[in-house]
Amino acid sequence: VQLQASGGGLVQAGGSLRLSCAASGRTFSSYNMGWFRQAPGNEREFVAAISGNGDMTYYEDSVKGRFTISRDNAKNTVYLQMNSLQPEDTAVYYCAADTHRTPVFTTAQAMGVFRDGSWGQGTQVTVSS
Repeated sequence: VQLQASGGGLVQAGGSLRLSCAASGRTFSSYNMGWFRQAPGNEREFVAAISGNGDMTYYEDSVKGRFTISRDNAKNTVYLQMNSLQPEDTAVYYCAADTHRTPVFTTAQAMGVFRDGSWGQGTQVTVSS
C-alpha cells in the first residue's frame, strides 16, 4: 500500500491542524493505521493509531485529549486532528499502515507493530510559541 500524507504547516501555539493520509489499494480497511512523528535529533515516536474498522483507537499519553485519529474507509484516508498544539509537537509526522494486520496491541508495542509496514513520506508540522 502506498501512503501520501498532507496537511502539515506552521501554526501558533494553541492552534489546530488536520493531517490526512491517503492510501492506495483495495485492502485499506483491513489495516491498522498509525501516525508517528520525529523531531530533529529524536527518534521516531508513536502518536496515535486506529484499527481497521475504527472501533479501537490508541494514543500516546502526551496527545490524549488534544489529538483525534479517525478514518474514512470509503475514501481510503486516515486523519489526525490536532488541537491545542504546542511547540513540543513540532516534528515531521508520518502515517503508517500495519500490513501484518495485528489483531490487538498496546501503545508500547505500536512502533514494533508498524515498523515493517508501509510508511508515507512525512509532513512537517511546526508550532511557534
